[in-house]
Amino acid sequence: MVLINWLEAWVLGIIQGLTEFLPISSTGHLYLGRHLFGLDEAGMFLDTVLHLGTLLAVLAVYWRELWQVARRPFGHLGRLLIMGTIPTAIIGLTFKDFFEEISRTGVTIGWEFLATGAILWFSDRIKDRGYKQLDEIRPLDAVVIGTFQGAAILPAISRSGLTIAAALMRGIDKGTAAYFSFFLSIPAIAGACLLQGVDLMTGHAQSMPLSSLLLATAMSALFGYLAVRWMIRLLQRGSLKGFAVYVWMLGGIVLVSQWTGVF
Repeated sequence: MVLINWLEAWVLGIIQGLTEFLPISSTGHLYLGRHLFGLDEAGMFLDTVLHLGTLLAVLAVYWRELWQVARRPFGHLGRLLIMGTIPTAIIGLTFKDFFEEISRTGVTIGWEFLATGAILWFSDRIKDRGYKQLDEIRPLDAVVIGTFQGAAILPAISRSGLTIAAALMRGIDKGTAAYFSFFLSIPAIAGACLLQGVDLMTGHAQSMPLSSLLLATAMSALFGYLAVRWMIRLLQRGSLKGFAVYVWMLGGIVLVSQWTGVF
């Protein structure tokens, strides 16, 4: 059993909740957080438990849309969700072992933060060109965004940053881009939690104290909910360049730390 105290669970839960929906890569930040606390052995299981909290957060935000999909699974929203999820699932299942190995070693994490910054900077330059609202998004748009979401399984590539960038490139309105990006995250996060749950039951994942896991999940859910609401409003009238500068600085620090042997 991997021991994780309440303070570590509290901090990691907040990190996950904020960074899942801010375009700065939750997995990359969790890797750094786990390393800081000496919880490297917890690995992807802890990450997935924390993702369960953000899944609860996004379910709380989108329960009306999900109810609409449940009533009309092949309506407009249902088709978009299906078409966007298919490429994500194909990429995730095909390269699952490869992504897990990269996540475990963290050898490319600094470069991935730099790449995320470049994506955000580019996205900010095109965020005022989109016009499509939710009811104007086409299945092909969803496929493209879902493909970008699959590529974001790399540890420090921001899922929200990459999917928002893809949505903007498809001419989707900036506020709608964030809204749809988070909506499309629901099956992706749920699928990751399901796969890791199978690993746990088959003895391929670490176990941790239940009380710490519950606290981490609660913090992740609370701060994830706040981050979703704030990020949608921010993209409607704000800039992504501040996030780009932040992840560039973080990526530079990681690369220097790896080069000098500190990290």
